[in-house]
Amino acid sequence: RNTTLLTPRLIERRIMGRRKKIVQECETLMDEPENIRNIAIAAHVDHGKTTLTDNLLAGAGMISDETAGEQLAMDTEEDEQERGITIDAANVSMTHEYEGTNHLINLIDTPGHVDFGGDVTRAMRAVDGALVVVDAVEGAMPQTETVLRQALREGVKPTLFINKVDRLISELQEGPEEMQERLLGVIHEVNELIRGMTEEMDDINDDWTVSVEEGTVGFGSALYKWGVSMPSMQRTGMDFGDIMDLERADNRQELHERTPLSNVVLDMVCEHFPNPVDAQPRRIPRIWRGDDTTDVSESMQLVDPDGEVVMMVTDIGIDPHAGEIAAGRVFSGTIEKGQELYVSGTAGTNRVQSVGIYMGGEREEVDRVPAGNIAAVTGLRDAIAGSTVSSIEMTPFESIEHISEPVITKSVEARNMDDLPKLIETLQQVAKEDPTIQIEINEDTGEHLISGQGELHLEVIGQRIERNQGIPINTGEPIVVFREAPQQESREVEGISPNRHNRFYITVHPLSEDLVETVQMGEASMDMPELERREALQEAGMDKDTSQNVEHIHGTNIIIDDTKGIQHLNETMELVLEGMEEALNDGPLAAEPVQGSLIRLHDARLHEDAIHRGPAQVIPATRRAIHNALIDGEVRLLEPIQEVRIDVPNEYMGSASGEIQGRRGRVDDMYQEGDLMVVEGIAPVEEMIGFSSDIRSATEGRASWNTENAGFQVMADNLQRETIMQIRERKGMKQELPQTVD
Repeated sequence: RNTTLLTPRLIERRIMGRRKKIVQECETLMDEPENIRNIAIAAHVDHGKTTLTDNLLAGAGMISDETAGEQLAMDTEEDEQERGITIDAANVSMTHEYEGTNHLINLIDTPGHVDFGGDVTRAMRAVDGALVVVDAVEGAMPQTETVLRQALREGVKPTLFINKVDRLISELQEGPEEMQERLLGVIHEVNELIRGMTEEMDDINDDWTVSVEEGTVGFGSALYKWGVSMPSMQRTGMDFGDIMDLERADNRQELHERTPLSNVVLDMVCEHFPNPVDAQPRRIPRIWRGDDTTDVSESMQLVDPDGEVVMMVTDIGIDPHAGEIAAGRVFSGTIEKGQELYVSGTAGTNRVQSVGIYMGGEREEVDRVPAGNIAAVTGLRDAIAGSTVSSIEMTPFESIEHISEPVITKSVEARNMDDLPKLIETLQQVAKEDPTIQIEINEDTGEHLISGQGELHLEVIGQRIERNQGIPINTGEPIVVFREAPQQESREVEGISPNRHNRFYITVHPLSEDLVETVQMGEASMDMPELERREALQEAGMDKDTSQNVEHIHGTNIIIDDTKGIQHLNETMELVLEGMEEALNDGPLAAEPVQGSLIRLHDARLHEDAIHRGPAQVIPATRRAIHNALIDGEVRLLEPIQEVRIDVPNEYMGSASGEIQGRRGRVDDMYQEGDLMVVEGIAPVEEMIGFSSDIRSATEGRASWNTENAGFQVMADNLQRETIMQIRERKGMKQELPQTVD
């Protein structure tokens, strides 16, 4: 046989040639929205998403078949390859022929680790289908539930791929019956989750649960590159018996050749996921609250490439050569170089400098990107993740609701003062790229605070500043973010201005959990039409009269104006609200944010002369009134808590549950799952700092664990005073508490 020796350079040249060809194919397919599929791959951490994506890339001829599964082509950052986890969502476009027609598939590989959940939420906005990957051995895990909820909330249709089936055959040595039982168990778990979440959704009429018979479930092994589904078994004539024989005989290469994973998954994508033409009419009313009789609304629902340009930015990345790249879904119109586009929330227009599509970590420039595709655009300097970019001024899309809020803060300082301006610039850039991070820049002390979803989240950000920007930094110990909240209704409190001419009468109540959730999820906000807001609040349990008087919503606090016909209050209202916001941002106990309070303004007496009711009078009066009302309503410190799940072998169960209990936590449940014990419980975030190294040594590295942020709860009374004093000392506040608290 005449063999050609394929050197790495030759392989690379062939792949580069192949890439060019794929880019050209993608360009021709962009104009046929019926043949486009926008999908995300999502799962619990380490269930095999990125390895699966490698297979799909190899199937489309974008990376070589041999290295697929080890190359992890979508983990483009150095720290991702080192840690072996996905941190940023990565986009790629590829083509696949199904039933004689070529399809364009735009795919986003998302992170599974709970600290990077914000990337998953944003990716779901850009896609119409989500391929949920579940490990056959572990089954549906906490993060599986979270990603499903994120997908369904955005109106994204799920299908299921059960990965690591090879472990059932070779490691656990299961027979056909046991294996079938286990796989059906996983499918049942996932369907229960889907059923529970789609019940309340009016716009989903079809049954979205997954089933083997319909072909919406696939099985296989991403590492060994084989996969099967009901349709593929009918096509190749292979059944589970054949697979088990080949897998047991270690004949994995033959298995891969006879039923390659990429064909099975990509066929499933083309067959069962909606194309933009089907999906947009259903999704637009869900994610956009504008007037549905306008032309823009119509061209978004029809995916009209000749309509006005509308794009939702879901991700901001940095390219060392091209600068900022805004990636997102084009819902209507066609984006081209040189267009002047509006960015929601900013004045003026930005000029598009170049348009491209993603191929893994690299952007390939194209001339234009029409509606229904995912585009990568440079030149939109005002855009942040979540912006609406359009050729006319219009109602922006609903803001993307992130499931958890920041709970841990670290201080960052530049080691050399010369690096300070560059550090501030970098931190502002970080906040732009990742909205789940909050940054406070203090010009006076040079100390800057970053708040994020967890220890790993902040560690990664710190590393990237040092590595990518070359700025040496010192980071402080992690600090936990607390909240303050009233526990009961207060009496009516009077706030008097410094000149004693203006008086405000205020009470404070705690809000019910349903109302807090309604505000947190953005189901009731000040941007909505008043009628919709009123209905949403009444549904959550607010009485009719109160819901009509909502003056302002700040964080999860609602401000009610119960006054009747008071002179001059209208023009003073802005100052009153400013004073209230100040008081709510820094609570009375330790200047931590206040949450979940309902504030009523009952009455006010104002000086008739405008000069005597200026900011210097009104702001301190309302601020003091709110603080005193909170103190009268038994305000308490709330601390963030996490749900913890630990999987350990039997003999370490005691030490694992001891790790939770020793951290002021409580164990809620222990049960057997397979050959492991599962311990579930909750613990305060503050005590969970450094948990990873402790649990490793307590169980000799045999435990796998998972934490999820579970909101805030009132801290135990015996710890309140000590904690408040520690925070006050750290913030340089007075060491005496207000007397009324004491």
